[in-house]
Amino acid sequence: MTFQMARRAERMNPSIIREILKVTERPGIISLAGGLPSPDSFPVEAMRAASERVLRDAPREALQYAASEGFAPLREWVAAQLAAQGLKADASQVLITTGSQQGLDLVGKVLIDPGSGVAVERPTYLGALQAFAPYEPEIVSVECDDDGPIPQALEAARGSRFLYLLPNFQNPSGRCMSAARRAQVSDAARALGLPIVEDNPYGDLWFDTEPPAPLAARWPEGTVYLGSFSKVLAPGLRLGYVLAPPELFPKLLQAKQAADLHSPGFNQRVVHEVIRDGFLREHVPTIRARYKAQRDAMRAALEKHMPAGCHWNVPVGGMFFWVELPEGVDATAMLPKAVERGMAYVPGAAFFADHAKANTLRLSFVTVSPAQIEQGIAMLAQAIKEAA
Repeated sequence: MTFQMARRAERMNPSIIREILKVTERPGIISLAGGLPSPDSFPVEAMRAASERVLRDAPREALQYAASEGFAPLREWVAAQLAAQGLKADASQVLITTGSQQGLDLVGKVLIDPGSGVAVERPTYLGALQAFAPYEPEIVSVECDDDGPIPQALEAARGSRFLYLLPNFQNPSGRCMSAARRAQVSDAARALGLPIVEDNPYGDLWFDTEPPAPLAARWPEGTVYLGSFSKVLAPGLRLGYVLAPPELFPKLLQAKQAADLHSPGFNQRVVHEVIRDGFLREHVPTIRARYKAQRDAMRAALEKHMPAGCHWNVPVGGMFFWVELPEGVDATAMLPKAVERGMAYVPGAAFFADHAKANTLRLSFVTVSPAQIEQGIAMLAQAIKEAA
């Protein structure tokens, strides 16, 4: 090949989830794989009306280059929402990003040197591992239980650049950290001088009880907080945000300018037009109700069909079930058989930075009907029985 690749390019790998999504495009496949919001939840009419108002009232501004920090009224809205959750938030600390995935990349670019430590939960979000990998960190996996990271286990991350966490309905495990565990983890990280990167794409998708206050509310000067509009509006808008301590914000902004100058200004204005008068207070509860019903359908299907030796926790929000299969069953090796039967899932091994548990898998319940959920779980159960 004519081109010589950079060393960082060797650390870039395809997303197994994206590769599996290609399989699910086959006719008749019931996909419980992708972490995609339900398109039935997209506020199409509200978006159409907002787009018309933006193009009517500020067409030149909406279609022009914009400030790298983001649309000022949208930044102010974000800051107000976070302040209401107990965060120390000012609009000057809010950076609008091209999806929260870009926020992860900017954090990696600014904070990671080759060989520096980055601590993550075990398991953790695959997209974060992908975002951090090109900057050549040494990943430190922190042991977790059903309540999240074990505070004493943070000692293994001493000296790392940061600890990456998803406290609310974690992808992939679905777990939600209790208030007590958040306090313990935050206090332990502060004592170690270990900054926190808190990723919260699913926090609004609770079913019965709102999750506890963010870790960033306990240690604002030591926490970077990431949020997203993808799960409450539409992922195709590609809008997220970062709330950063004042001393870190300028470098994140410079990294953002180098990456794409700014996130789409038209999209930002449309989103602000939709949400500025309280639209989400009525819209998000409809998403919660839909997802809760689908969660209940998957729980019932798992209880009905799964063979002995399988274990799972019932999520109280978010989009995912995390399933542990009988010892010796390799979910990656089993996937082709499941696809032959007509369903797809994500093998759990991809979510581990090291010492992967091959007998785990992730199931998403939000993009398929209850009838399809039961059919897909029945197919999965048969594949497990054959593999066991």
